[in-house]
Amino acid sequence: MVWQRLQAERARGRAYQPRFQHHEVLASWLGGLLAISALGLISGWSHYPLVVAPFGASTVLLFGHPGSPLAQPRNIVMGNTLAAAISVGCVALLGTGAWVMGLAVGLTIALGQRLRCLHPPAGAVALLGVLLAAKPGFVLMPVLSGSLLLTAMAVLFSRLHQGAERYPRHWL
Repeated sequence: MVWQRLQAERARGRAYQPRFQHHEVLASWLGGLLAISALGLISGWSHYPLVVAPFGASTVLLFGHPGSPLAQPRNIVMGNTLAAAISVGCVALLGTGAWVMGLAVGLTIALGQRLRCLHPPAGAVALLGVLLAAKPGFVLMPVLSGSLLLTAMAVLFSRLHQGAERYPRHWL
């Protein structure tokens, strides 16, 4: 719905800045509120960390602009997981210096492009992994698990909320 309007506006030569209807803003707010709150509750209940700051940005894409190519499941799950693995590898091999942060983010961008799973918040996952001197467990918990849960919540939300844009547009 939003994506078609954006494409039409782009075709007419208008600048690309989406405009959202009031019901879309409310749905985005509610989806983001429920998704991050659920991750927080599951984290507290299970004693496994599932909330990391980059998931806030992933949630903006998932609920604020679910039709975006960068918000699709492949991008969310593979992009974030790839970034976590890159950061763990960089820390293991090179430490946590400033240039390692840049290397991890740069590799995340390059490999995300090559593997067609570019996801902007994944850059923050890579940076966070280096800042935390992440160990291999970081890849599975919180990154892969949290990404899968966020994606599942977005799918469920779009199915339950009739006014929400259908998510995902594609799985792979």
